[in-house]
Amino acid sequence: MSSNYEANPRDLPMVLVGACGALIAIGLVAFVGGLGSDPATAWRAFHVNYLYFGIMSQGALCLACALVIIGAKWAGPIRHVAESLSAWVPISFVLFLVGNYFGREYIHTNWIHGAPPGKEGWLNFWRVYLTDASVLLVGVLLTIAFLKTSFRPALKGAADTATRAKGMFQSWTSNWRGDEQEWAHSNATLRVLAPVICLVYAFGYTFIAFDQVMSLTPTWFSNIFGWYFLWGGFLSGITATTLICILLRVTAPGWGDEITTSRLHDLGKMVFAFSIFWMYLFFGQYIVIWYGNLPEETQFFQSRLGSLFLQDSWNFKWEYLNEPYVKVALVAWLGCWIIPFFVLLGQAAKKTPIVLGSVAVISLCGFWLERNMLVWPSLVPGDGMSWAGPVQFGIALGFLGAFVLTFLVFSRIFPTLPLPKRS
Repeated sequence: MSSNYEANPRDLPMVLVGACGALIAIGLVAFVGGLGSDPATAWRAFHVNYLYFGIMSQGALCLACALVIIGAKWAGPIRHVAESLSAWVPISFVLFLVGNYFGREYIHTNWIHGAPPGKEGWLNFWRVYLTDASVLLVGVLLTIAFLKTSFRPALKGAADTATRAKGMFQSWTSNWRGDEQEWAHSNATLRVLAPVICLVYAFGYTFIAFDQVMSLTPTWFSNIFGWYFLWGGFLSGITATTLICILLRVTAPGWGDEITTSRLHDLGKMVFAFSIFWMYLFFGQYIVIWYGNLPEETQFFQSRLGSLFLQDSWNFKWEYLNEPYVKVALVAWLGCWIIPFFVLLGQAAKKTPIVLGSVAVISLCGFWLERNMLVWPSLVPGDGMSWAGPVQFGIALGFLGAFVLTFLVFSRIFPTLPLPKRS
């Protein structure tokens, strides 16, 4: 990152803040109401959205780390957008501590009172809870260190003139060594932190994938599942970054000059290419299970994609679509890969904000459905609409409001998104 950057403070958009507050209120009402009427549904919806937003925010930070590792010159302030999405990571840690402890009877219901033979040492609550909490805590500490290191060099002016969060600005810029030294030290430290964060995500967060998702069907296992789950979070982080950059381009002063057609093209290429790799991981997991045809492995796809995708030969029948979860799983597949792939196949779509932004929205919705399809069929296998309802949608809206509000607060009141200085 060039040393010719400075903080770009802006006031909070109160209309959007009010909308986020309303969504949070809806989420709280839905969650509290759900605890009173159907606690299993409330905690499972909580779990799905914790996973969706938590892994997305960590994946966005990995995007920023990747840009540091490869020394990307094209990204400009796009890296700071990805970093700002990771402000959710500490909140996600707290949500894990609350949700996994108080909702354990409903989330880990298939093994908490007795794991399958041979898995007793692995699938016990305190092993899962303490291991995953430790991984997430390491992620929080690394995230805070990365954000402070990345934003510190651009904050000296803001520390001197800020009217809000002045104390935090001054704390983050204490022992100032001069602009050139600060930028050099920041870049050197980020080059150390970035690969560490990516390795923790790749290896440490695999425990989250295994313990919080795969173990919900305790007799099923797949060695590739951790890669598949975490790549979905990484791709969601890229897609969310792309959507926010497009919105900043048309709403925020200075960003129209920064989110150029060339940078939109690069963002579109990442969404396109990485959605293909997500599909590759999905197919790599599916095809091995299909030709192995072992009941303990095929059960995962049977409960989500139904009989249609487990046949020896293609014999389509409409009644296959009426099996639980099949229609929703196919819609998720449509949003996660089919639409991004075919719409973004050409250059023009990647360079067109309305097209790329629409694909980003569809992809994010697709991955939200996909996270639901990873959780609900394991816990409520016979009811294909268990994921949908006022409580489930209300909790999702509450998480969305809190996630967007966190981004707004971080990017506008705290270490704001740096832009190049203008002559």
